[in-house]
Amino acid sequence: MRSNWLKLLLPRSLYGRAALILIVPVVTIQLVVSFVFVQRHFEGVTELMTRNIVLEINLLLETVATSDTVEVAEQRVARLASPLDIQVGFDGQGPTVDTRWFWDLSGRIVIKTLREGVVGVQGIDLESNSRRVTVMLASENELVTLDFNRRRVSASNPHQLIVIIITLGLLMTIIAFIFLRNQLRPIKRLAAAAEAFGRGQSVRYRPSGAIEVRSAGNAFLDMRGRIERAIDQRTLMLSGVSHDLRTPLTRLKLGLSLIDEQDAEPMMRDVEDMEQLLDTFLDFARGNALDALEDVDPVLLAENVVEKARRSGHDVSLAAGAHGTLVSLRPMAVERAIDNLIVNAVRYAKSCRVSVALFERAVRFRVEDDGVGIPPEDRETALKPFARLDPARNQNRGTSVGLGLSIAIDIARSHGGTLRLGESDALGGLQADLILAR
Repeated sequence: MRSNWLKLLLPRSLYGRAALILIVPVVTIQLVVSFVFVQRHFEGVTELMTRNIVLEINLLLETVATSDTVEVAEQRVARLASPLDIQVGFDGQGPTVDTRWFWDLSGRIVIKTLREGVVGVQGIDLESNSRRVTVMLASENELVTLDFNRRRVSASNPHQLIVIIITLGLLMTIIAFIFLRNQLRPIKRLAAAAEAFGRGQSVRYRPSGAIEVRSAGNAFLDMRGRIERAIDQRTLMLSGVSHDLRTPLTRLKLGLSLIDEQDAEPMMRDVEDMEQLLDTFLDFARGNALDALEDVDPVLLAENVVEKARRSGHDVSLAAGAHGTLVSLRPMAVERAIDNLIVNAVRYAKSCRVSVALFERAVRFRVEDDGVGIPPEDRETALKPFARLDPARNQNRGTSVGLGLSIAIDIARSHGGTLRLGESDALGGLQADLILAR
């Protein structure tokens, strides 16, 4: 639980985590230096300076105590206070309590040291004027008010050191951020190229940056080249196989047309099934190689597929939103995937429904039917090529090659998406969600 809670607080991007790694040590060092060194030194210097003025205050109090009259005391104190830069008053006006601002850390040391070193302190005022210290004293039934400069009891250099530390820390952090951004930019370009390739796009990419990033970039280019060559070789090979097999099939059809129609009908049906298998297998092999990315309206695309299915005599309904939103897709490939899902649905059900939903980062085409569905334990198997779940699906409505769902998920993956199978809440049969990244 603690680790999950911590993960929620940490940034998820590499840039954010690298910035956190950079900022945390800088801030920690500044806090440690400010507290351990500056504050400790600040308190010690403040206490030492305050003790010096305690001696001067005690001298003035002793002068007042040894004077016969107030007039004599004022004269004698005036001669001493002027060189000491201390203003002395005998009017009885002064602070009766200790006051200071809550952020005045050195003021706490000043008040503590004055009360420990001077007898008869009535009150110390550090709040009325941050640049002056006012002390109310009681001496031989006389109230004496002392006022002197705050710099005589508080050191100012540690504050300057704090400002210098913070300023330099911010400056170095900004410089480090600029350097960090330049170092992470090649990684972001590599991630963008890999993401585009996952969606079926081959964008221009040139490795740059540190040695490790260049090595990863070169490895990606090698991998992308091998995958593209493998896809091209597969498409070329299967296209050739399909072409070579069509020739004997054509001869078979020609030969069957010359014999009795009633006797040739079963064999002709087998030949047509073989042609359908070849066409479907070739579609699976080609994938979306002949289709380019376009900005299309997914709702309009779904309407076109549903209209074609209705013209073929299928009971298909459409539940979609408004037109106008454009999404970058391969329209022919996506139409093929939706058509495969519709054909798969109407093959084993009486009716199906198609719906389109747009999200911030994805578009979802949902195809639902009222058939028997697919058990949860068999759904992963159903997505594999040539998988036919005969016990679970009705075979009385035509043959099935077993590539419809495989073609659909292959097209979804080429768009950075996926195909999810589930149970339809509305119709009770199979629910297929074709999710494509935007």
